[in-house]
This record gives sequence, C-alpha cells and structure tokens, in this order.
Amino acid sequence: MSRIGKKPVAVPKGVALELTGNTVSVKGPKGELRRTLHPEMHLALDGGTLTVTRPSEEQRHKALHGLTRTLVQNMVDGVSKGFSKTLEIQGVGYKAEAKPYGVNLVVGYSHPVKYQAPKGIKIMVENNTTVKIEGADKEAVGQVAAELRSVRPPEPYKGKGIRYHGEHVRRKAGKTGAK
Repeated sequence: MSRIGKKPVAVPKGVALELTGNTVSVKGPKGELRRTLHPEMHLALDGGTLTVTRPSEEQRHKALHGLTRTLVQNMVDGVSKGFSKTLEIQGVGYKAEAKPYGVNLVVGYSHPVKYQAPKGIKIMVENNTTVKIEGADKEAVGQVAAELRSVRPPEPYKGKGIRYHGEHVRRKAGKTGAK
C-alpha cells in the first residue's frame, strides 16, 4: 500500500477545492489551479478532506496512487502558501534586472538575455545577484528556475554562472604549467 497515497489531503480554510470527474480545481489566496488527473484514480471529497483510492494492487496503479495524491497536495499548498525558488548569480559583471515582462540577465554574453516570465510566475531581483521566483504552481516555479539556470550554468573552474541557492559546485583544478 502506498504510504503517501493513503494519506488524505486536508483542505485548509480559505481554499476551495472542486471535483468534476477527474478534474480538480483549487482556488485560494495565492491563485487558482486546475488539473486533469489520471482517469483510473478515484477521488472522493468528504467535507474538508480529499482521498485518493486506486482500483487494484497493480504496480502501475500503486505508482499513480502516490503521484495523484502528491499532485493534489501540491496544488492545495500552492494556492494557500505558494512556492518559491532562489537563484544566485556569481561572476564579475554578472547581474539581473527585474523588468515588467520578467527579467533581463547580463551573464557574460555579448548581449543581455531577456527572459519572459509565464503567467502566474513572479520574478523578483534582490541586490542584482539574487533572483527569487514565486508562484502557486510548483512545476512552473521549478521550470522557470531551471530555464534561468540553463542560461549560464555554473562552470567548475571559476564557479561563475547562475546556481540555485545553497547549490554546491564541485571545483576542478585548472591546467598546470608545462615545465
């Protein structure tokens, strides 16, 4: 039995969860999310809790059971608390500027890199080298963070680039001089 899938999803106050077939809609103070889940999973809403059950003990159903419950829990957490990721920019002259459309990155290329934030994602820049990404959708926040990091990933020789907050980059020794 899936230990994660067995747990009921508690719906906090201020969050409205609506079930229509296998489509879940969640509304809260941080936004609104909607997702269509796998049709084989059975969802039941009892008052302030949502439970997910699976049709059989098949391996595929066991995997979908935990996944479905986690997706719904992330939706509820996202509209109530929200999710955030922080990126750090390291390198001489490397910086980020917040713009109305998203963010402008100056990371050692001959041109600034413009990144347009998707709907529902808020990008804030603190002290030119720290970028904070916030939103209700956990997947979208992680995807935006990964796309921004891929503009200039940290390199192992000098450590320059864009990295996640707290990410450790293994450093390599450079070339040694001949003779």
